[in-house]
Amino acid sequence: MSRVDSLRHRMADAGKRYAALRTEVLAEPDQNHHSSGWASSPEMSDATTRAKTGRGWNEWVALIDAGPGREAGHATIAAWIGDEHGIDAWWAQTVTVGYERIAGLRLPGQMPDGTFSVSRSKSVVMEWTELRSLLSDPVARSVLLPEMMSTERSKPGVKAPKFLISDPQTATELGVVQFRADPAKSGSRLVVTHEKIPGLQTAEAWKEFWASWLQDLAAEPLVPGE
Repeated sequence: MSRVDSLRHRMADAGKRYAALRTEVLAEPDQNHHSSGWASSPEMSDATTRAKTGRGWNEWVALIDAGPGREAGHATIAAWIGDEHGIDAWWAQTVTVGYERIAGLRLPGQMPDGTFSVSRSKSVVMEWTELRSLLSDPVARSVLLPEMMSTERSKPGVKAPKFLISDPQTATELGVVQFRADPAKSGSRLVVTHEKIPGLQTAEAWKEFWASWLQDLAAEPLVPGE
């Protein structure tokens, strides 16, 4: 069995997972928003927040918007909640974080341009030099990233190459993926970072995808018996 054939066998499930993921990752950005108009849901429920602070989330959003406002910054908002409304420090922080998530000011993995970034890592037996060689080969890379189009976005030979990935049926851009390796006792610890993801729910879906992708890559030697 050749190296590429072995790789194709190993990564077949990744193609199936992308096919299952495709509808979600191609959704329009506003389909990822909370039905209430919130950018993201706070961790604490409305009922718990009301029981502990005397107000629900919509009330807190209106109060903070009318008070310090969205440009005030985390520390200022938290201090205002505590000082003006008699809320203890822990709940002042909780309300502030919840408000920031509702307003789209504090979403997990969100970058300054409003897109999201996720990262996953795993130790693999394969040496980085071998994996880097596979990533440089368009045929092998198409096997590594089945059911996707990929275009190298970095100069040849860089230590952490980046690739623009797209959906082959629609040519929709799916973000930029970077691969790098950290030293490990055996093989290398591969880190995959996926940037330019349009929404939070899509980012969570990609996070699960890359975790499984790394599991596939680490499953067995590239060519059995070698």
